[in-house]
Amino acid sequence: MSEAEILEFIAGIKNGKMSEQDALKYLKNYPFNDIGCAKIDTQRALRNGTGEVIYGANKTDDEILQIASAIGEKNENILITRTNESVFKRIHEIFPQANFNARGRAISVKFKEFAPTKSYIAIVSAGTADGSVVEEAYETAKFLGNDVKKFTDVGVAGLHRLVAKLDEIRGAKVVIAVAGMEGALASVLAGLVSVPVIAVPTSVGYGASFGGLAALLAMLNSCANGISVVNIDNGYGAAYNASLINHF
Repeated sequence: MSEAEILEFIAGIKNGKMSEQDALKYLKNYPFNDIGCAKIDTQRALRNGTGEVIYGANKTDDEILQIASAIGEKNENILITRTNESVFKRIHEIFPQANFNARGRAISVKFKEFAPTKSYIAIVSAGTADGSVVEEAYETAKFLGNDVKKFTDVGVAGLHRLVAKLDEIRGAKVVIAVAGMEGALASVLAGLVSVPVIAVPTSVGYGASFGGLAALLAMLNSCANGISVVNIDNGYGAAYNASLINHF
């Protein structure tokens, strides 16, 4: 959109040729910022409530930096998932407020802070080995303005560990269940809480776990009510959906 078109658009609102509702409808469909390596969806926050998030895997460091810089120029909060320390060092030079969760492979840059929700999301994991997915979910949920509590290493191999934290878990508005191996934790939790459970199968496990496929199929076939399932290792997707529920 050229400067002349922007001025014409503003003038149309001021002189009454375009209503406020028509202007809002137009802005919701306002396209993107083409920076060469990517077309940044500049109006995603207007349509969805949250701006574009950068998926770092399979992008070069330079591409990530270009995209993050373009978003940051607008003073919009930045979240980069599946990234690394070398990217963080370069991002930190541009945005000193950047934070890096090394285990979760997530970088966040905040220009504006949101008051955390009064209700909270519980992230419950079966084992310590699920930590990278837990941390991706945690960073995403915090970035989206949620209060979050983590309950780690409470899998079905020792149910007394889960029972010891059950009152706190039941206090959450939504639960994220993170588990590899046979993925039983999600079904157990869904049978014990009265809120939605978002199940995240992880790629943790020996050969017959097939990189998380066994846990995925077990979660999809759960007989417990209230379970929805995201893709293998998708902590980001689980946290995004949990945030929608927690803000409702």
